Amino acid sequence: MAAFSIPGFDLDAFVAATLDEDLGVGLPGGGHDVTSESVIPPDARFSGVMDSRDAITVAGLPIAAAFFRKLDPAMEIELLVGEGERIGPGTDLMRLTGNARAMLTAERSALNTVQHLSGIATLTRSYVDAIGPHPAILLDTRKTIPGLRHLEKYATRAGGAQNHRLGLWDAAMIKDNHVLVAGGVGEAVRRARAAGVERIICEVDHVEQIEPALAAGADHLLLDNMAPAMLGEALAVVAGRVPCEASGGVNLQTIGAIAATGVDYISVGRLTQSAPAADIGLDFTPL
Repeated sequence: MAAFSIPGFDLDAFVAATLDEDLGVGLPGGGHDVTSESVIPPDARFSGVMDSRDAITVAGLPIAAAFFRKLDPAMEIELLVGEGERIGPGTDLMRLTGNARAMLTAERSALNTVQHLSGIATLTRSYVDAIGPHPAILLDTRKTIPGLRHLEKYATRAGGAQNHRLGLWDAAMIKDNHVLVAGGVGEAVRRARAAGVERIICEVDHVEQIEPALAAGADHLLLDNMAPAMLGEALAVVAGRVPCEASGGVNLQTIGAIAATGVDYISVGRLTQSAPAADIGLDFTPL
């Protein structure tokens, strides 16, 4: 299996910390799987199959494999589907053979990860599909679980979205509170430009804010909580001078109409904030 990596994400550290949490490392009496150690012989071996009970878009299988290999480096693992692949209910995702205790100890951490990331990828894909024939690109947001941002943004990519800012460092996003302190949209953008910020995204709530933001040097506008009619008006004012992003009030029922306005991007916080876990199981057979 090819090495798996996500920029900025330490897979080995994530796997170790997650397993330590489940094993209770550092807690009184912790540091081991009391059930498996008391019930399963140390040399017992299992084969296992991970499968999906729902139609999903897959994300996280290489990370799940890393949990098993952490506890049994010799474990035989076969990934049966690719990341970002759309599969039907009953599809086998992974086959594995190895030490039974290792499988049982890693099982929940592996499943939690695949269920969560595949849930995000699946929801993301449903939003991409709902955009329909329009060229708008779906973006995620920073509304992620602390500590899981790189993983969750990886899952939105698997579902067909593009990543918005990864954090506070890779672009300036001027929002209403920045504008309030600066005294106006134009002044807030001017300060960011004067500071040498390379990429400046400016949120506008009203069409009247567009010209001051553009005149000061904004190179991406976030059109916040605008109904399709107002979005159309705003896009006419912008007239293609910078990319425009619709945000706020976006759901599966509204995204098609928003995309039809001709907006370049649509950002949706619920991709990472509210995605339900995918229904994925793992069944073992003693060897």
